[in-house]
Amino acid sequence: PAFTVTLSPDDKAVQRYYKTLADYAAVGAGHEQAVKTAFHEVLQTAARPFGWTLVPEWTPPRKRIRVDGALRDPYGLTFGLWEAKDTQDQLDREIQRKIDRGYPLDNIIFQAPDRAVVYQDGRVRLDADLTAPQGLLDALAVFMGYRAPAIDKFHDAVAEFKERIPDLAKGLLEKIREAERNAPRFRPAFEQFVALCREAVNPNLSAQAVEEMLIQHLLTERLFRTVFQNPDFTRKNVIAREIERVIDALTSQHFSRTDFLGRLDRFYQAIEDAAATIHDFADKQDFLNTVYEQFFQGFSVKVADTHGIVYTPQPLVDFMVRSVDALLERHFGQRLGAEGVHVLDPFVGTGNFLVRLIEEIPATRLAHKYAHELHCNEVMLLPYYIAALNIEHAYHAKTGQYAPFPGIVLADTFELVEGQQHGLFSAENTERAERQRNAPIKVILGNPPYNAHQVNANDNNQNRKYKVVDARVSGTYAKDSNATNKNALSDPYVKAFRWASDRIGTEGVVAYVSNNSFIEKLSFDGMRKHLAQDFSTIYVLDLKGDIRKDSMRDGIPLGEKHTVFGLAAMVGVSVAFLVREKDHTGPAKILYHAVDWRATRQTKFDLMDQAGDATRIPWRELTPNKRHTWLTGDLADDFEDLLPIASKEERRSDDKNEATIFNNFSNGVKTHRDIWVYDFDNNVLAKRVEEFIDTYNVQVMKWERRRNKNADFNDIVEGDDKKIKWSRDLRKDVLRGNFTEYKDSSIRRAIYRPFVSKHLYFDRILNDEVYVFPHFSPRIESKPRTASFGSRSDRLGPCLH
Repeated sequence: PAFTVTLSPDDKAVQRYYKTLADYAAVGAGHEQAVKTAFHEVLQTAARPFGWTLVPEWTPPRKRIRVDGALRDPYGLTFGLWEAKDTQDQLDREIQRKIDRGYPLDNIIFQAPDRAVVYQDGRVRLDADLTAPQGLLDALAVFMGYRAPAIDKFHDAVAEFKERIPDLAKGLLEKIREAERNAPRFRPAFEQFVALCREAVNPNLSAQAVEEMLIQHLLTERLFRTVFQNPDFTRKNVIAREIERVIDALTSQHFSRTDFLGRLDRFYQAIEDAAATIHDFADKQDFLNTVYEQFFQGFSVKVADTHGIVYTPQPLVDFMVRSVDALLERHFGQRLGAEGVHVLDPFVGTGNFLVRLIEEIPATRLAHKYAHELHCNEVMLLPYYIAALNIEHAYHAKTGQYAPFPGIVLADTFELVEGQQHGLFSAENTERAERQRNAPIKVILGNPPYNAHQVNANDNNQNRKYKVVDARVSGTYAKDSNATNKNALSDPYVKAFRWASDRIGTEGVVAYVSNNSFIEKLSFDGMRKHLAQDFSTIYVLDLKGDIRKDSMRDGIPLGEKHTVFGLAAMVGVSVAFLVREKDHTGPAKILYHAVDWRATRQTKFDLMDQAGDATRIPWRELTPNKRHTWLTGDLADDFEDLLPIASKEERRSDDKNEATIFNNFSNGVKTHRDIWVYDFDNNVLAKRVEEFIDTYNVQVMKWERRRNKNADFNDIVEGDDKKIKWSRDLRKDVLRGNFTEYKDSSIRRAIYRPFVSKHLYFDRILNDEVYVFPHFSPRIESKPRTASFGSRSDRLGPCLH
């Protein structure tokens, strides 16, 4: 269906168009640069609801021309071109001149202040009088209602492909499982591949996750070959070779890869035809990145969530690469291209940072840099493929020579410090990992994943645990935090900062775009303390954008346009540059700049574009207080002199005479299953809890009776949210064989939220954390099912958050 322009003659954008032209006419400004400004605004306004971007001064691929504007969608596909003319031009003559120069006539609007001519499919579709608003709206409707057949098919194919991916993946999984049972050649190949994956990515990786890797490869490998026109990719890439070996074993007997994927030919063809209209490699990168995101939204939302799949907008990438180059020169007298400056992107994604870095390095120094001093890791198969292709093509585009990129490793960056790997897929991949491990890294650059909290333990989608890195976070950031709740420190981006602080060596730069919660939230006070100890200068550009926090602040609604990542990440974002100089002593100098919390994404990008790099940002120096609070502007000077309500230091101290109002304190009960253990009606609650306990005890028995002692927990126990709600501690109770039984006396009255009184089933197994509430509210014998509201036994129940 065609796109429908929703503007009306009374819209502000339309009215501004005519007022701007009138203002220009009044001062005699009729030249092209002046009059096209007015049309630019109304065209941009009309395009916005479709998610299109109006790119000014755009050069079509393989054309030696430049148009005044191009409408492009998020995939990088071009919907139409715009060419403006001034009041003095004879429009018909100017159009013919452009046609003679080879301007594409698929869908282009030639516009002068009083007239517009729309060409589509090589002929005039509309010749409109723009002196009245209706003529303007007619021209926009015809121009923006057109879709090229290839693009039309592409969008339909991507939408349907996304919907069909789960069924296709299920069909492939059935083929793999059947081959595991019946194909003698496949079984050992697959088992060997599982072992390789566990060594490279995660020693606890399930066979199911490895099966998903094979499915990803089968469904998308054709696109890598055709979109990037690299038919030899699966033969040259060290990881693709290993996977192809397993797939050869899978397809050696009863399974035909060609026949199975033949059902997808029209989808592949539509995507390939659309990609064929894109000739610039950077646009191909954007195109395939977006297709890839759509693939994962259909294929595995859990994988995308666990790994925090959020790809960095190009303005951010450009700013960070330029800034690292400038900060290296400011603090060390070196540039990115200097010999000995090893660069590592530990979470490379699809390679945008290294591609941009290759563009920044002088061509005369690039060959050595590419072969020896650029490094990156990726833990997921598909982005690994895309990154390898992107980086290798960027090198070829700049040098005219093809060379495989030896710096990319398929591995989990955090897992590499665990010291458990004996081989990473292949000898070549292992050698690359060892070379990186021994490299004197001077720059760490990238976008670490950030995803602090698992939505639902039943999803079996927890953030990874890492013995070494987690211990470092616990022994530093968590140990030195005064916060009671430190859950936020389990976020992968926090681990990334800790890991980078340990990895960078005696001097260098760490540059991350990440969640901005570490700047001011209480639970990060220990992290702030150690960052100030570990580095000499810290630059933090706070880009705000926490939609949940600011969505209706001061009555102003904020939305997608206020976040630098759009809907992909609605949290606040910051860019941090951490500089370590080996001769520095004392705490770090902390430089900070924040955008207005109402600023739009484009305003933030404009700030970075106009500054160029971090050395030109208007920083202000922060002076942290003794509690390692960086943003102290809203705190009263005498706050530290006030009498504490309670204090961890006082509770730990042998001196009980320290001045606090309370000697003891606690969090409220944290159940992790409120819907099961709270209710206004104690009889309804009792019935529900009895059902939950029955289900739970069955799971304990199933786990104890399992035949395979190495079985995965989630393969054994019930995962239905309607029957049980799993959490970390409840899992541990099953593993320990802890049964439980229902007790009337465990139903207590609780303050669920301020002024909301409910009944709670107060129990150490069904409540994840009870803290010291058994001490504050000791057990009493009562009959809560018949107790009246306000009785003494009710009032002794716990007060909860």
